[in-house]
Amino acid sequence: MTINRLVAAMLLASASSSVLAEESFTVQDIQVEGLQRVALGAALNNLPFNVGDTVTEYNLSRSIRTLYGAGHFDDIKVFRDGNTVIYRLRERPTINAIEFDGNKDIKEEQLIESLSGNKVEVGEPLDKTTLKSIENGLTEFYHGVGKYQADVEVEVTYLPRNRVNLKVKFEEGDAASVRQINIVGNTLFSDEELLKNIESQQDLPWWRFMSSDRYQKQTLNGDIEKITSYYLDRGYLRFRIDSEQVSVSPDKESVYVTLNVTEGEKYTIKGVKFVGDLIGQDEFITQVLPLKDGQLYNGALVTYTEESIAKLLARFGYANSKVRTIPQVNDDTKEVELTISVDPGKRVYVRRINMMGNSTTKDEVLRRELRQMEGAWLSNDSLELSKQRIQRLPYIESVEFETAPVAGEDDLIDIGFTVKEQPSGSFNAGISYGDYMGLSFQIGVQQENFLGSGNSAGINLNTNKYQKTLSFSYTDPYFTLDGVSLGGQIFYSDLDYGSSNLEAYDYTRYGFGASIGYPINEYNRLNFGANYVVNKINSISDYDQLRHFRAVLLDAENPDGGYNFTNYELSAGWVRSTLNRGLFPTAGHYLGANIKVTAPSSDLKYFKTSFEGRNYIPLSTDHSWSFLSKLEVGYGNGYGSKNGYDYTLPFTENYYGGGQNIRGFESRIIGPHAVILGATSVPGLPGDGGSFPSTPENDIYDVSQRSTGGNAMAIATLELITPTPFLSDDYRNSVRTSFFVDVGNIWDTEFDINRYDGLTQVSSSQRRPKLADYADAGLIRATAGVSLQWISPMGPLTFSLAKIIKKQEGDLQENFSFNIGTTF
Repeated sequence: MTINRLVAAMLLASASSSVLAEESFTVQDIQVEGLQRVALGAALNNLPFNVGDTVTEYNLSRSIRTLYGAGHFDDIKVFRDGNTVIYRLRERPTINAIEFDGNKDIKEEQLIESLSGNKVEVGEPLDKTTLKSIENGLTEFYHGVGKYQADVEVEVTYLPRNRVNLKVKFEEGDAASVRQINIVGNTLFSDEELLKNIESQQDLPWWRFMSSDRYQKQTLNGDIEKITSYYLDRGYLRFRIDSEQVSVSPDKESVYVTLNVTEGEKYTIKGVKFVGDLIGQDEFITQVLPLKDGQLYNGALVTYTEESIAKLLARFGYANSKVRTIPQVNDDTKEVELTISVDPGKRVYVRRINMMGNSTTKDEVLRRELRQMEGAWLSNDSLELSKQRIQRLPYIESVEFETAPVAGEDDLIDIGFTVKEQPSGSFNAGISYGDYMGLSFQIGVQQENFLGSGNSAGINLNTNKYQKTLSFSYTDPYFTLDGVSLGGQIFYSDLDYGSSNLEAYDYTRYGFGASIGYPINEYNRLNFGANYVVNKINSISDYDQLRHFRAVLLDAENPDGGYNFTNYELSAGWVRSTLNRGLFPTAGHYLGANIKVTAPSSDLKYFKTSFEGRNYIPLSTDHSWSFLSKLEVGYGNGYGSKNGYDYTLPFTENYYGGGQNIRGFESRIIGPHAVILGATSVPGLPGDGGSFPSTPENDIYDVSQRSTGGNAMAIATLELITPTPFLSDDYRNSVRTSFFVDVGNIWDTEFDINRYDGLTQVSSSQRRPKLADYADAGLIRATAGVSLQWISPMGPLTFSLAKIIKKQEGDLQENFSFNIGTTF
């Protein structure tokens, strides 16, 4: 004790000699020594006195505290030379760089954010006193996730010009596993029943290597809440967890958890009443209230009731309402009376809505999707709907919003929508290779957000060994302010199948069209269209399915003149979409039905219908796992007759299978094939030479190797969407991996296989299909495989690898496909 007092006296004496005297004096000059980075003016601004002021020893000691508080200095001394005050300072070193080594559980972005919160960042002065707290805080984090062997050290390297480099070194070690979880005091429910509902796993056997028994404090806290809720939801209102102990083994590799509980008894609800302001919705709330008199107390229903009332109030602008349930418990009768207190607070109005993150898309394109208006009261439903509508745009990857109170106003807020754009323009290209088609490709430019206007514009060219197509299109989805869309297109195609082993013909088609769409409500829309189409077909082969087509179009006076026909196509469609995203949706459904019919003044009279349904079911809370079921059906036929022949669906409008809709098969391979009839002959009489045609029952036929399509289609897809391996969550919305099964078929309802009974099929190729292998609609095809999709800067890109698990004789397959511009 004597030594301590002596040291204290010496320190006081030293301080007294530094400041010299306690009497007051007038400051004539202030000198500052040791400044390097800090400006003189900045240092003087932190002093509590100026030249000309009268100061004392107290003022000088206070100035030291003030300078330390500025956070720029490690050491401060003050001296007096007459009436001159002299400060000798040692500045804190400036942080030149921060490096992390050995961190795996914590991302560098999180570390940088955490250090910035402690004012440890590049360019700032280093306060060494914070380093130890940072080390302790990070070590505590690792203990919380079960890594009790972890160690964190901040290494400081001094550099010239009073700079330092910081290196945060991590030794994470292995996570401790939960060896045992004990629950003490439970008699109503067994340990097994309680533990099966929690996330923490204990002492897993080796064969459950996909599961984890790693201890995490946050997970344990959540499990305690689950156990508590388990009892409360079953009426045990007085249930409580008295204590929890977490014991770590000496080797720090195992954790033992013990929970001491008191279960209590069941309670029933005696009555429910409200206090506060229900904003005139008393009758409605009472009618939908799930809590009833005499019902067993249920904690989940109580929470649900509170949340439902709060959401209802939020729909009317009371965004800051407070709803809480006050139980009045009677332990004698084991009853509880519930009083629900409702304080709606002030109605909150929206002052301003700001759009952020849209560097390409114009503000007005995003604002027209908003259902929350400026100047109106705040509605959570309208906010969520606004977010969904913006996120459905194909050029928006993600949308988030936040509300901020207006300073000085308790009933006004500002809303900020932050969007992340994704490539809206695409350079469409596709490459595929098949056994028969050889190399084919497509190329074009499609802009779904033309010049940031939200309008769609595109030019596309597709070409392969047999066809060339060119099209231009433009659509304005908001031609009017209320969402009426208007679009147009010009198209040209030229198909030359004359030199192929297909249904040989030359086909030229060109025309133009327009479309208009009307919104019914937030999820439903009607679309109408009209096209003028000119068709020219030459050199068409004579196969049996074209009998009706030839009969209604053939010019008897010019049988070699080909087939020229003009159609006026009218279309109508309905779309319903609740998808959560425009591209790569993970939740919601899409339903679309369409009918196209040629006007009675057209050269050909037919109709064509189609339906597509997609349903996404999220399998995890973060939507990283999702299940897709998809169904596509189509049917077309003719109406009316000419020259005694009924109109049928022209073969140019047929459905085809293979390629993108049933992956793994070559394009246009699934479905009916062309049947070519041929007559047999019998030799003439002896000595006459020559031959004579035989009777029709002796005809022969052949079947083409490729499909001519059919007038009916049915294709189903089941797809499991999974996280993409080895890829950061930052790319979840732009890269998708899935496992799929495609099942379907194309068939011709007008085809009469009985016409060929008794006839003989002949073929020069072993790969020709048998007639019965495509005439039966029940002979489905099926494939299974994996697909990887990526929204690249060039546009949507798809790679799929499929294995055919059911096919028919003569079907051609692709081992893989690679496309850019694939429709999702």
